[in-house]
Amino acid sequence: MSRFFRQAGDSDSESSSSEEEELMSSDEEAPKTTAPAAKPAMSRFLKRQGESSSDESSSEEESEMSDEDDEDERETAKPRVGRFLQGASSDEESDEDVKRVVKSAKDKRLEEMEATGKVMDNALKINDWVAISTEFDKLIRMVQRQQNVSEPVPPFFIRTLANLEGSLNAAVAKDKESKKKMNASNARALTAMKQKVKKISKEYEQELKRFQEDPEAFERDYQATVAPETVSAPAKAKKAKKADEEDDEDFTTVGKGGKGIQFTPENIFKNLQVVQENRGKKNTDRMEQIRILEKLLEVSVTPYQRIRVLLALIAARFDYNSSVATHMPVDLWIAAQKEVDQLIATVVQEPGYSIQEITEDYDELLERSPATEKDGVVRIRGSVISFVDRLDDEFTKSLQNIDPHGTEYVDRLKDEKVLYCTICRAQALYEKTKQEDPLARVIMRRLEHIYSKPDAVVHALETTVAASDIKPTVVLSSDGQTSSLIHSLCVHLYKSGNSLLRTRAMLCHIYHYALHNDFHTARDMLLMSHLQESIHNADVATQILYNRTVVQLGLSAFRCGLIKEAQATLQDIFATQRVKELLAQGVHQQRYQVLTPEQEKAERQRQLPFHMHINTELLEAAFLVSSMLVEIPLLASIDSEEQRRKVISKPFRRLLDFADRQVFTGPPESTRDHIMQASKALQNGEWEKCRDLIQSIKIWSLMPECAAVKEMLAKRIQEEGLRTYLFTYAPHYSTLSLQLLARTFSLPLRAVTSLVSKMIWTEELTASLDQSAGVVVFNRIDVSRTQQLALTLAEKVNALVEQNEKALDQKLGVSSTWNERADGGKGDKRGEQTAERNRRGDRNRGGVRGGARGGRGARFAQGLGSQMAGNTQRNR
Repeated sequence: MSRFFRQAGDSDSESSSSEEEELMSSDEEAPKTTAPAAKPAMSRFLKRQGESSSDESSSEEESEMSDEDDEDERETAKPRVGRFLQGASSDEESDEDVKRVVKSAKDKRLEEMEATGKVMDNALKINDWVAISTEFDKLIRMVQRQQNVSEPVPPFFIRTLANLEGSLNAAVAKDKESKKKMNASNARALTAMKQKVKKISKEYEQELKRFQEDPEAFERDYQATVAPETVSAPAKAKKAKKADEEDDEDFTTVGKGGKGIQFTPENIFKNLQVVQENRGKKNTDRMEQIRILEKLLEVSVTPYQRIRVLLALIAARFDYNSSVATHMPVDLWIAAQKEVDQLIATVVQEPGYSIQEITEDYDELLERSPATEKDGVVRIRGSVISFVDRLDDEFTKSLQNIDPHGTEYVDRLKDEKVLYCTICRAQALYEKTKQEDPLARVIMRRLEHIYSKPDAVVHALETTVAASDIKPTVVLSSDGQTSSLIHSLCVHLYKSGNSLLRTRAMLCHIYHYALHNDFHTARDMLLMSHLQESIHNADVATQILYNRTVVQLGLSAFRCGLIKEAQATLQDIFATQRVKELLAQGVHQQRYQVLTPEQEKAERQRQLPFHMHINTELLEAAFLVSSMLVEIPLLASIDSEEQRRKVISKPFRRLLDFADRQVFTGPPESTRDHIMQASKALQNGEWEKCRDLIQSIKIWSLMPECAAVKEMLAKRIQEEGLRTYLFTYAPHYSTLSLQLLARTFSLPLRAVTSLVSKMIWTEELTASLDQSAGVVVFNRIDVSRTQQLALTLAEKVNALVEQNEKALDQKLGVSSTWNERADGGKGDKRGEQTAERNRRGDRNRGGVRGGARGGRGARFAQGLGSQMAGNTQRNR
């Protein structure tokens, strides 16, 4: 019991000691806390209890003195030792005369270094390089800690370093000569020690040279440096402390080893080298490095000095935030952006200086000028394009981590104008220096900022470029057409030797055309590029861009009224049920798959900023409405249950079947409810109700030219309602008046005649048109049992041939992923043969009503709409 209270009291006194006394090793702390006891426990407890108040007061005094420097501690060591030994004297009366010696923190550090050196010597005798490596790391940390408190390097460390070099050389030579090699872990530790000793020896090169020349003189210099100053009275300490308080604000920037840094033009390169050597080290104050480089930039005189300091300063700002998950502070980002502008302006104004990633070796401590170079150009090692890339990446990362629904996101988004201006200035720089690879990369960055934006935003960005003093050759034309600007940038990238940049430029070009409702140009570019064949081999970012381009192409077709093309284009991505993940607008959580933290972090980093998102609800509305206008007439045109199971759009059919199973259907609330109830109304021939439900969907207001889109949808609903009516009620009529159809569906007579004629020509309707009487005459052909079996057999043979072709494709290595569409993109005859079989399948379906009559009308399918049957077979 008494020993417990004694140890508790000792721990309190130890916690109140100075920070430097905490650095002593555990081996030396142990004897202090485990002093043997000789007398009964209670007597010691009562004796120490009376002294508790004095111990507490002494601990408070010691904690106040812990903030002073080492010199003050040495001056006041004797009084504090007396107070400490006061408590120990009472223990000496009761214990077995155990004496305690209080050592300074410096002596403890030296003893700990020597103990570590002894462990290394013992490990060296048994050739245990694993233990040597561990102890050497510990020794390096001790020396670093000693330098942090402005103490010189001890001779013991330099002696150990010199001995290690010789031991390493001997061990390597012995390992080469011996037949039995050392084990793998020991060999790895030996190799690591070679690298460590080589690095540390280079850092302490001057001290090693002085020690090897005269070890005794080196020892004497060390002792003279650390010799304690004799102080007669503690009053001097108070006087020194008072003087320190008066000179509180006279600070000097201190570098490595406690030496002051002089900010003069002559010392710029030397200080710059010191800062760069400390870059990336563990205990380096990055903010202090930035402040030093800012002061060096202020005193720089020549262009070479400014360029060198700016290269180091921008890199130091980017190094401030080493975490991949978090973004760079906004104030540091703005400062870095201004410094990149300053760097570009300096290089542009001084044609005798060039920044290149690969240069010949040169002395970094000497001043250089165009007059001293052979060809009159000073080549400096650095990379402006890497700074521009990092600026852009940090800007994107900050937008990913800011709440998009707050004002902070909008304020941050305003910085895109200055970033875009910096990118254009970098483009002008590389156009002047004619560096093709960096020029292509910076043009790609510029293109990625404007390809998906409306014309008004692009004009605002280009206005800042026009006001800049450094402009690229490619700028917005006077007529204000953004398409010409995008075209010029893409054409330059098409000539680039980088295939990735060419692919991304093509996708950006297609996206821009689709955004401006030029569907046919965008579709032709996509099909001619054959990107759908090779996109699965591209990187994730390019695949995301491809998905966004395909989706925008589908929306473009929808806005232009090309319903079948829109449905066929959007079908592929909606069939995966991972729309948000494929567009990098959210992380998809699958039911039986759990993402690891690393995978989830990688997915988060790929997410696009909120202002670049494509509204998935609007996308789903366009896809489901397109599927409704394609599927409902098809469902009405087929009779057999087997053909009914062949679907074009599985997501739409799944929702429609779910809606049919509902016993009670309330008023529509969501977009899906509106579309499902509109589909039922269209099936029942209530085209007005269908039109009202579709037009009442609020999401259409987010689409450009909302009124034109609603008007287009109303017209298409009338036409598809007419086709559904004819498919449903054709068996019940022998003739049908065109005037009646025109009045029923509120369509012009000419439009009704054109629609019916087209259905007859494509053999969807087995009828003839009597224009003199103004009626449609339906022809009934009853199919015999033999004919019906023959049609069934033909369909099964068709399915068997397709399965064989798929098996052959897999055997030959032709990939069949979700993003490959049967739209003739491959350019070979297989697509034509598949389309021909699909057309035969369409004729067979029509033959159930009116006989399998051949004809050339089936060849006149509309554009991408001919993929309908192909999608049906594939989804089956």
